[in-house]
Amino acid sequence: MQYNPLGSSGVNVSRVCLGSMTWGKQNTQSDADEQIAYALEQGVNFIDTAEMYAVPPSPETYGKTEEIIGDWLSRNKQKRGDVVLATKIAGNGLSWVRDGGNITRQTVIEAVDDSLKRLQTDYIDLYQLHWPNRSTPHFGRQWPGTLKFTDVNTQEQQASMLDILEGLNECVKAGKIKHCGLSDDTPWGISQFLSLAKEHNLPRMVSIQNEFSLAHAKDWPYLIEQCVHEDIAYLPWSPLAAGLLTGKYLNGARPEGSRWTFMQRNGIFRDTPNAEQATKQYVELAHANNITPAQLALAWCNQVDGVTSSIIGATSIAQLKEDIDAFSITLNDEILSEINTIFRNHPMPY
Repeated sequence: MQYNPLGSSGVNVSRVCLGSMTWGKQNTQSDADEQIAYALEQGVNFIDTAEMYAVPPSPETYGKTEEIIGDWLSRNKQKRGDVVLATKIAGNGLSWVRDGGNITRQTVIEAVDDSLKRLQTDYIDLYQLHWPNRSTPHFGRQWPGTLKFTDVNTQEQQASMLDILEGLNECVKAGKIKHCGLSDDTPWGISQFLSLAKEHNLPRMVSIQNEFSLAHAKDWPYLIEQCVHEDIAYLPWSPLAAGLLTGKYLNGARPEGSRWTFMQRNGIFRDTPNAEQATKQYVELAHANNITPAQLALAWCNQVDGVTSSIIGATSIAQLKEDIDAFSITLNDEILSEINTIFRNHPMPY
């Protein structure tokens, strides 16, 4: 296993980050225990979760994943120091989470305390803002023109960001969180948080996790270049495009129990003719080189300059083994050239 610095935090994390959002919906406590044990055996030291999980998000599944991780931690206290544990505060728009309101100084403090209780730990290594107050909820879900940036009051947004940083600062001073990060944000968001933190001597954002894959590479080069030069760890989520790039959804297939059978947020917007064509070509390329389509997609993501750690999730131990094995694969120039050809023809298939 290889490791990278988590931005400017001084912490090193594995190139593989174990995602957990299926725990509590598609996966049980025993499934999670097995996945954590296997991942740690392979050298993975980074686990990502969120108060919003499991997914699809609902009042019934809210907080379940943190509770599952907390159950594991309660039985494995001696391993707490071996794990870099990341979680996230949900942004606005979920009626069952703080009445759907914005992230504020006070909600940060309350949410951190609630996560600590569910996780059964004294501290969180990386605490992230799941999405910014100014998006509804993710920019990646919006078509150009549906959000009017010119209508945004920048002074109000900066005041909101400063308020959030002050809440994070209270939690850092209390020893409840060690480092802070962003999720589903933009270069402007990164810049504002960095500027405000420097001006007011408040916690610096050390990371950002955004959706990034062969099927959704909007952050390259603009946001990733900024991350490299600002010492911000870039953490891709959904590097398999919610399972699309495995090829299991080709030709309308919907394997029983798969994420796309929970159509609420995963499959609908990704299920396009262009995505189907791109996936078919990536699948053919993978098979021609004796690796699985998932391994092709993950190995590519791992080789993108500027990527710190890719967040992978699995619903079975077999999937997890296949995915972790991908990070020991180096794609040669010929394969990368063929990927580039497909990518140019299908740069953003959904």
